[in-house]
Amino acid sequence: MKIDREAPIGVFDSGVGGLTVAREIMRNLPSEKIVYFGDTARVPYGSKSKETIIRYSRQIIRFLQQQQVKAIVVACNTASAFALDAVRDEFDIPIIGVIEPGAKVAAAQTRNKRVGIIGTVGTVGSGIHAEYLKHLDPEITVFGKACPLFVPLVEEGWLHDPVTDEVAARYLKELQDKQVDTLILGCTHYPLLRSTIRKIMGDGVCLVNPAYETALELGRLLEEKGLAGEGTEKNEFPYRFYVSDLADEFKAFANSILPYDVEMTKKIDIEKY
Repeated sequence: MKIDREAPIGVFDSGVGGLTVAREIMRNLPSEKIVYFGDTARVPYGSKSKETIIRYSRQIIRFLQQQQVKAIVVACNTASAFALDAVRDEFDIPIIGVIEPGAKVAAAQTRNKRVGIIGTVGTVGSGIHAEYLKHLDPEITVFGKACPLFVPLVEEGWLHDPVTDEVAARYLKELQDKQVDTLILGCTHYPLLRSTIRKIMGDGVCLVNPAYETALELGRLLEEKGLAGEGTEKNEFPYRFYVSDLADEFKAFANSILPYDVEMTKKIDIEKY
């Protein structure tokens, strides 16, 4: 089957967090079109079982395949942790997650071999980052810290707020005490709190933004498979957004963080797939 190089990239997440990944793809791969799906009816994924997340991911991938995408980015740490291996085996399309690209950079950057990972309870509990980092470099010690309040604070728009500063200081104290020199922002919402985290952790700590690293990894994958878009087709709507619920709220949040004005967000019934 010949894949069209000008076909879009499918990007999906449990909600709005994956927009940070879409944003990095827009910035770093401007020739690529995107079909984004946010599973806003079933968010959050962090508290769901592995089986449920695999089922959700399968449904979303089937929907994205109907949109004729040429590759898929699982822009959700929980789905990358729990479902990536399963769906890669099942579907005949290149699929990448957000965990491996960030872990690779963290392993390369750390000097004292002490790496911190912050994320949802599900992501941190899965131990997937630790497993991957140990595989890359057995000498690395990984310290995980779940920061469950970060997502609601971001979605509330409290990116620069004393409350957020206080919550972040409390969460991150543990990692400061462990003297990590590299910190993976292991949830797609967290890059939006980067300046707050930077302020607390200090300039000596390397912050790894997996959204950015995933966009670069995607670029390499497309080149390697001969699928990189040429950007020759002029397209009035290069970015399409779909959600399973709350389209207006999603659109408002997307417009607050994307370098592109979101005209259309369409609600679909994901249970049909």
